[in-house]
Amino acid sequence: MSVHRARTAAFAAVLTAAALSLTACGSAGSSAKSGDAAGGKNAKTATSVADFGGMDGLVAAAKKEGKLHVITLPRDWANYGKLMDGFKAKYGIEIEDENPDGSSQDEINAVTSRKGQDRAPDVVDLGAAFATSGAKQGLFAPYKVADFAKIPDTMKDADGLRYNDYGGYISIACDAKKVSACPKTFADLLKPEYKGMVALNGNPTKANAAYSAVMAASLANGGSLDNIQPGIDFFGKLKQAGNFNPVEVTPATIEKGETPITIDWSYLNAGYAEKFKDKGIDWQVSIPSDGSYANFYNQAINKDAPHPAAARLWEEYLYSAEGQNGFLGGYATPALFDAMKAAGTLDAAAAAKLPAVEKPFTTFPTDDQTTAAKKVVTENWAKAISG
Repeated sequence: MSVHRARTAAFAAVLTAAALSLTACGSAGSSAKSGDAAGGKNAKTATSVADFGGMDGLVAAAKKEGKLHVITLPRDWANYGKLMDGFKAKYGIEIEDENPDGSSQDEINAVTSRKGQDRAPDVVDLGAAFATSGAKQGLFAPYKVADFAKIPDTMKDADGLRYNDYGGYISIACDAKKVSACPKTFADLLKPEYKGMVALNGNPTKANAAYSAVMAASLANGGSLDNIQPGIDFFGKLKQAGNFNPVEVTPATIEKGETPITIDWSYLNAGYAEKFKDKGIDWQVSIPSDGSYANFYNQAINKDAPHPAAARLWEEYLYSAEGQNGFLGGYATPALFDAMKAAGTLDAAAAAKLPAVEKPFTTFPTDDQTTAAKKVVTENWAKAISG
């Protein structure tokens, strides 16, 4: 992402085999022209491709709409650039990607404030806390993609209001040409040689990547999924030591040397390692053994999507083998990893490039744990890093 991707929250409730694979190494509202499915049914109420009479009917309805509005999808985040290009090439549907450096909260705000407008987002990609709260608020449309049954039960809403799409581990990365010895654990980050170097991807009160970094730091410092405070305290110590860098990480800050050490998702850091190789940046990535924490993002369809057929076709594309392997090509583990592996449709070469994990994360937080942790971070973060 020009990477702020501020997405607050956590994963599914229970570890699945798909997650285990991570160890592998405004205007007026839309008119009827964008609401008709096959047989005169309204695309806004379609709950599966069967409501369009099959994929041909869905494709025809989506092409009639001609557009898809997405939001906060940086091209260098989990391979979204190639995914958007692939969707456009396959179906001839234009994609408008608004505010690529935005946050999960920005997405929710756009859904609520633009209800009935043509510029509302059709789909959202959210951290679990926002996906769960959005579903409870009635913001999303129930829709089950063709392979919905293959998504593990712990990685989806039973009614199809939201479902995991891709995930990764919190990692520590650094430019080995600017840092004499790259840190590999949270404990390392407190060393005096890292003055002003350690940066986060966003603010943890709003950004899922940063929030998850705090959770990982908590696990590394005696905390638990029920107690994130040790992670907040850790960053307070990091600030007191002079090591915390308030600059929010983006590819540009990395390239300019402004954020020589970052705590971010493994798929982003792994992507940077490849991206900056030819620019003299030796970007080394480690999954910290003292704070192993993984998480998934979620897909959901805006209940009032101005392009409801295109929204549903986008989900079908993302959960096809092509789409899921697209995420994998961006160093992220797709939700259908195990199902595709069993079916022989998984890109094995891409899977082999996933960062190695010494201590796999095995128990994901519940919605209640995530809600409670989010509250603690919101209340205590600013105080911890002030001064």
